[in-house]
Amino acid sequence: MPVLVNTADVSVREREEAWRSAVAEAFVPLDFTFPDPRGFRGEISGQTLGPVVVNRVTAGPHRAARTQRNIARTETPYYKVSMPLRGCVVLRQDGRETLLPPGDLAVYDTSRPYQVSFDDSCRLLVLMFPHRELRLPYDSVREMTARRVSGRTGIGGLVAPLLVNLASRLDEISGPQSARLADNIVDLLGTLYADLLGGSGYQPADPIHALMTRIRCFIEDNLDDPALGPEMVASASHISVGYLHKLFRAESTSVSKMIRERRLEQCRRDLVAPIARDKTVGAIGAQWGFVDAAHFSRVFKATYGVSPREYRVTHDLVV
Repeated sequence: MPVLVNTADVSVREREEAWRSAVAEAFVPLDFTFPDPRGFRGEISGQTLGPVVVNRVTAGPHRAARTQRNIARTETPYYKVSMPLRGCVVLRQDGRETLLPPGDLAVYDTSRPYQVSFDDSCRLLVLMFPHRELRLPYDSVREMTARRVSGRTGIGGLVAPLLVNLASRLDEISGPQSARLADNIVDLLGTLYADLLGGSGYQPADPIHALMTRIRCFIEDNLDDPALGPEMVASASHISVGYLHKLFRAESTSVSKMIRERRLEQCRRDLVAPIARDKTVGAIGAQWGFVDAAHFSRVFKATYGVSPREYRVTHDLVV
């Protein structure tokens, strides 16, 4: 597993800046406070799996803070999920504070200020991925930031051991299967937080949130239907097409754009999936509602920078 920084390899007077630079490269820019800058010890190692950055962080006492100035320097908004493997950390965001012991996890958002405090030496696993990968309403996830999720009960009891194994086996993961593994991990995290959001105390009171969640679920369940469009979604949701468009405009997007993006993402996954290796590019597109192969190729290239065929060949070469 590549090591991004190990302060033991850096001179004492350069450790603080080396740590700051390595964190900005591995995650996002942060400000730091060190009780003993010259005596600080830390290491970051990890790799990228598809859209997910996975890193193991080992560090002595210090505090990391994401400020508005830092946020202005980062274009893409990310979610980070942290789980201590040894020691504890304190996470603060959105007016909440939580102490994370080993085996428990929490999500936080790089598009808003937060703080992570290491009061003693700690080792933790940190996953970072773009907001869109979680496929949950932004405002709903905001209800969950800086909340401790148990890694011993419920769905958390299934996810946490997987993350522990991931941390210990990153060296063994490579090739196109790494992107598929990352997709599955984020899907599990999405399932975990969707379950928590549906539980007592987490469900947003605003009925628009509930309506948008039902709409998104309907779209996900019907991506393979070529007829899926605003009219079908509005009818299934018992609202007018005009009101449907208004709901999506409030989120600075459109229902057609969401359908296209979700279909393309499913196609991208299938293009690198071993189980779909025998399927033609056209068949994969048709399976997810792109009945016109030429149109599928154009919109895929516009989104990912290469044609579906080139994307598949590139990932095959990584094996």
